[in-house]
Amino acid sequence: MALTAVLCLTLLPLTNSAAAVPTNFSFTGSGYGHGVGMSQIGARAKALAGESATAILTYYYSGTKVETATDTKILRVNIGHLLKSTKVRSDSSGAKLQLFAGALSESQTAEAILTLPSKTTLNVDLSSTHLDISTTRGSIITPITNGKVFTLRWSGTRHMEGAPTVISVTTNSVVSKYRYGQMQFRVVKDKLLGNRLEVINSVRLQDEYLWGIGEVPSSWPLAALQAQAIASRTYALAKSLSIRSACSCHLYGSISDQSFVGFSKESEPIYGQFWKSAVDSTIGQIITYAGLPINAYFTSSTGGATETSEHAWGTATPYTLSVPDSASADIKLNPRFATWSRQVTQSVIATAFLLPDVVTLEVLSVNPVGTVDQIKATSSTGASAILTGETFRSRSKLPSAWFSIVAS
Repeated sequence: MALTAVLCLTLLPLTNSAAAVPTNFSFTGSGYGHGVGMSQIGARAKALAGESATAILTYYYSGTKVETATDTKILRVNIGHLLKSTKVRSDSSGAKLQLFAGALSESQTAEAILTLPSKTTLNVDLSSTHLDISTTRGSIITPITNGKVFTLRWSGTRHMEGAPTVISVTTNSVVSKYRYGQMQFRVVKDKLLGNRLEVINSVRLQDEYLWGIGEVPSSWPLAALQAQAIASRTYALAKSLSIRSACSCHLYGSISDQSFVGFSKESEPIYGQFWKSAVDSTIGQIITYAGLPINAYFTSSTGGATETSEHAWGTATPYTLSVPDSASADIKLNPRFATWSRQVTQSVIATAFLLPDVVTLEVLSVNPVGTVDQIKATSSTGASAILTGETFRSRSKLPSAWFSIVAS
């Protein structure tokens, strides 16, 4: 979006404390995501034009190289955050699930406290300071035990011999499928909510984790899939250096980090094997700057040029410079987000600014690529607050920080 378009905002005058409080605010914009690093729409366009994965990556990450590293590290991926309960079962023929008390390391062995056959549901429920474990088979619920940490293993993995097993995990009525590694259920104390249940899938970065990354359609050209696989491997490697206490994990399996959808990705009809092949053909490949792995941020699309990490989050990195990204502005290549319109409710806007209500919005400044730098809200009380464009778009659920305010 041109800079002049971003500046054409509407400032609703505040004449007195009785000024009308709008029900909604309207916005138009372009792009989807924070805009930093590799544009996925741009990567697809470059792949369609015959460019290689390495060419795509070195274009979007300035001054970098694609090199080879060891990627056999075990990642702790959070697949259930701040829960009160979860359910696990397998319908695979010959499946066997085993539950262990405590947190088992990758090589640790122990005696199982529970063995479940196929079509038996394991129930994990938070009860104050601990987890209650029970099973359901048919209509019969059987209490088993309780504790603060449990480990689940299943057949057909590196932990257990036996028939290949796919397990289904239900969290907040959403069912996800997983095939590899082991799983941990643990009580973690949240600062606001108190004790909550966290579910962590421990998987090998090289294949088990990357096979389940659901960031781009598997039907895309091979070079675009390879670029995504290398970027995702690099991102995960950078996050693997520390465990986050809030989730007992290296990284979240959601857009907070990158989307990990488990077995659902590689088992997609027709195209799932294309993604798996892209991962396997890039084993060990990572993006480096000055010999070190980078923080490989990527975004769905932009407003026509990528944003810098400095303008998005206040921290500059030498490899996230702004580069042209014309594909994102092409409605044929980016039909949903080349341009977009949104209405956001009063309550969402007020909550974003931590104000009782909002009667006016004003864009105070924009960044060189056209993203909103700072936006100001004023309440009917006369109080005001200022947010960065990236913080505002995140809190208000706008697709990107390339936006302008529409007159009401």
